[in-house]
Amino acid sequence: MDETKIFLIVIGVAVVIVTVYFTFQSDQTEPVTKEQIAEIEKQIEETTGDFSPTVRGWLTSGPFQIDKSQYLLGENIFVRISNLAPNEKGQIAFLRPINETHYSVYNIIPFDGEVNSSFNNYFTPALSRALNICTIDDLIGSWRVVFQGTDYENLSFEIINEILQGSEKYYESFC
Repeated sequence: MDETKIFLIVIGVAVVIVTVYFTFQSDQTEPVTKEQIAEIEKQIEETTGDFSPTVRGWLTSGPFQIDKSQYLLGENIFVRISNLAPNEKGQIAFLRPINETHYSVYNIIPFDGEVNSSFNNYFTPALSRALNICTIDDLIGSWRVVFQGTDYENLSFEIINEILQGSEKYYESFC
């Protein structure tokens, strides 16, 4: 088996572990503990051999966190929400750049501290006919994360013009 297939299998296993964790975690109303997060990160590192195409360094605004400041095309953007107050309700809006001054909503994650005070979520920016995103140029650049319904500071991250190995077929232009 060549290295690419092995790498894809390892990444697939890591995604399954993380997905199962997030599925069970989102059904719980108890806050995620630092120990639980450390255990999941340890399992991912063991499964992937500590492979990380970009550096993980959690960006934080109040109870909201994203896992990196820079992503390759094909990487998951992980979102961690911890200890929301019961009165905190709104949406996390992920805005992709259109040009130097304008953005378009790419993804929205609702939150309601009364229903669930802590949970995790993730998504992978991808080309989409429905969203009229047909080339990688529509995804690369500086993105914004806006916490609608709160006074928390916005976050920003960058998607760089480099594709995660094994994800190339998902980023072929169709326009």
